[in-house]
Amino acid sequence: MSHNKTEVLVGGAVFAAAIGFAVYAAQSTGFSGGGAGYDLHASFRSLEGVSVGTDVRLAGVKIGTVTGMELNTETYRADTTLNVRNEVEIPDDSAIVVASEGLLGGNFVEIVPGGSLFYFAPGDEILDTQGAVSLISLLLKFVSGGDGE
Repeated sequence: MSHNKTEVLVGGAVFAAAIGFAVYAAQSTGFSGGGAGYDLHASFRSLEGVSVGTDVRLAGVKIGTVTGMELNTETYRADTTLNVRNEVEIPDDSAIVVASEGLLGGNFVEIVPGGSLFYFAPGDEILDTQGAVSLISLLLKFVSGGDGE
């Protein structure tokens, strides 16, 4: 009987550790489920390196995630939905940029705040966007001499 108690205790500890890892993974990836924020929309020329779940940052701090992306077949741009935490108010003249974490790092979406006294409402669209810059195209431009200056 003591052999079975030991097995049950070890099994319970393993199960508790698995639940702990699952909760940690959900929190660290931003997959906490509910709508603890509001949606904003933006249209980008290029979303290279960005996918659903990518961080949205302001001043280097994660304030939300990318929750949707689809190609607009009329404009040939990537229409994007972002979910931003409720307590973060973003001025309505802010810009949004696809930025890189470094030469070998991944991309993230950065909000560059403006100076307006008015803020985006849920569902608004950020019009000032800058898509991803391809490192390969920049290197090719550099090697070929660029503009010829």
